[in-house]
Amino acid sequence: MSGMRTIRVTGKGQIKVKPDMTRITLTLERTFPEYGKALRKSAEDTESLKDLLTAFGFAREDLKTLSFSVDTEYERFQDHGAWRQRLIGYRYQHVMKVEFDSDNDRLGKVLYALARCPLRPEFRLSYTVKDPEAAKNALLGKAVADAMEKAAVLTRAAGAALKEIQSIDYSWGQINFKVRPMSRMCMDEECASPVTDGAGSYDMNIEPDDIEVSDTVTVLWEIG
Repeated sequence: MSGMRTIRVTGKGQIKVKPDMTRITLTLERTFPEYGKALRKSAEDTESLKDLLTAFGFAREDLKTLSFSVDTEYERFQDHGAWRQRLIGYRYQHVMKVEFDSDNDRLGKVLYALARCPLRPEFRLSYTVKDPEAAKNALLGKAVADAMEKAAVLTRAAGAALKEIQSIDYSWGQINFKVRPMSRMCMDEECASPVTDGAGSYDMNIEPDDIEVSDTVTVLWEIG
């Protein structure tokens, strides 16, 4: 309606969420002279990693692939004073993740086993939330409430009144519920102290900070 008076207000929501899920991101990377062998070994190595994790209560399908690639690997060499390159093989890289309810005791045992695994996978530790949708809904609720509060203040100051909501705009962008308390993990003997009770575990005493996230919502009201 062309004669309708409206007010458009953007509200901001902010929440803190306690992380309750532990995520270990694992990378396997090896080079072989033949493409077919690189593919075959990548599958065998992944199965070996699944074998290791099942000992700690994981199902084989709990190990999820994030990315996989097989690339050519070259080396440089000198030939009569000129630098050239030659193919030395094919390098596979398999990035995976495994998640579980946060438990420092279980984490210490898994990291201890990974540090001594013959495959020597690279691994990173991060924390997230089990129910991100509930956190997103709470965040949106706060953003809408903030918009309503601001709109009420503005309309009262202008001697008007809020009427029906005409539209609500939300970006639907990706919200990253993740925190990484350790930028670098070193699990060699000289870098970490294993538990000495023979349990084969590291004594992990990690309490990740709350995850702080924010988002905005724009609401259009008719005013009278």
